[in-house]
Amino acid sequence: MSLARIYGMQARLRTHLQKSVVKLSTSVPTQPLESAPRRYIGTGLVLQDKLAPKAVQKHDWNRAVSEAEKIVGYPTSFLSLRWLLSDEIANVALHLRKLVGSNHPLLRTAKILIYNGKNNMQAWGLIVLLISKAVGHAPTVPDLEQDKSAGVLQSQRGLAEITEMIRTAQLVHQGLVNLQPLDGAGNELGNDSDTIFGNKIALLSGDYLLGNACLQLAGLRNQPLIELISSAVRDLAESNFFGERDQQNNPLPSRPLESPVAAENGSNGSNVDLSFGDMVDNTQPLSLAGVMGNPEKEWALRHILGAGSLLGKSCQGAMMLAGQSEALQRRGYMFGKHLSLAWQACIDLEPFNSDELPAGGRFSLVSAPVLFHLDHDPTLYSEIEKGLVSIDNVDFAKIHAHVLKGPGLERTRALQKKHSLAAMDVLNELPPSDARTALQNIILAMQDI
Repeated sequence: MSLARIYGMQARLRTHLQKSVVKLSTSVPTQPLESAPRRYIGTGLVLQDKLAPKAVQKHDWNRAVSEAEKIVGYPTSFLSLRWLLSDEIANVALHLRKLVGSNHPLLRTAKILIYNGKNNMQAWGLIVLLISKAVGHAPTVPDLEQDKSAGVLQSQRGLAEITEMIRTAQLVHQGLVNLQPLDGAGNELGNDSDTIFGNKIALLSGDYLLGNACLQLAGLRNQPLIELISSAVRDLAESNFFGERDQQNNPLPSRPLESPVAAENGSNGSNVDLSFGDMVDNTQPLSLAGVMGNPEKEWALRHILGAGSLLGKSCQGAMMLAGQSEALQRRGYMFGKHLSLAWQACIDLEPFNSDELPAGGRFSLVSAPVLFHLDHDPTLYSEIEKGLVSIDNVDFAKIHAHVLKGPGLERTRALQKKHSLAAMDVLNELPPSDARTALQNIILAMQDI
């Protein structure tokens, strides 16, 4: 289409609009402007549309993450995939095609990693970089170490990649399937070649990521940091082996205590100390004493070991690399831990946003709403016990219906709010900056999920 034709169309459109305004002005009612419809305002003889006041904008998760990535230089959500799809195992994607239709858990894991939306939190490297930029670094750090365009250190960016590789390796390893029960261990596996092949891919891919993470961690040449992150890897391993589990290692809640915790801690049972699980030396293993059966402590311990420890210690390590004081390093750990727990509470609430569970739908039996409801109504544990061999034997729809009627959802929302505020308190101690604002927006976006 020529420019002359475009200009001609614009002129005809302008003339048509002018005629419409003249026609409107001749049809203006003679009543006072105050009696005109409220959606109009008077300017001279012409009534013009007034834009309706905009509703309060919700904090969108994808937008908050996208804006945060611009602050630190480039997207961090797929740092680990750069290693996963390197030359050494570039044919992994081709092998995964063989698993299509086999319902192997590795396929679901791959989908979560690739389609990184609000339902998962893979951008852990982003969190590490943002807190690094928000805190800054000591003046003694050499200029050569600084990435002045992004406002972080090169070693902090390396730590962010290490964090995502370790987290991704853990998720990939969780895709392993137990091919035979313990009683039949050592027997022939049969002809289930797809599942065997999927296990090999999950095991080797996870090991490759974890091995590269360890190699890059050693390259930072910081012994205290290596010890700190190594303790987080130990916590990840421990999270997969404590408490009741079925034959596929799916976690099951512990039997509730005889006296409900909510009766001791108030109506919502959310007065458990926020410093639970913290120690002077957080490289030491966490204790299980007095935890199992207590809904909030059990939930917190499971997810500190399985996620909060890694994110918290990565934020602490970023402060360590920046030459900050031990007190500020400790605050970095607290921020990462509480942010992870607040996010986990949001994830736990998601299956209960609808009144009915979809056919074949499942949710975690150790999620906060379920644990809180068991504290309120221990009789439901008889349904949980059916999953000691396999959680396939559990009636998830029945548990879903009971949880909706109980106090578990309210107590989970209180739990989520408590950890969000704890993370916010750490941020409020930092000087104002675009990185701090981005982290605050991410926390606020959780409330609208």
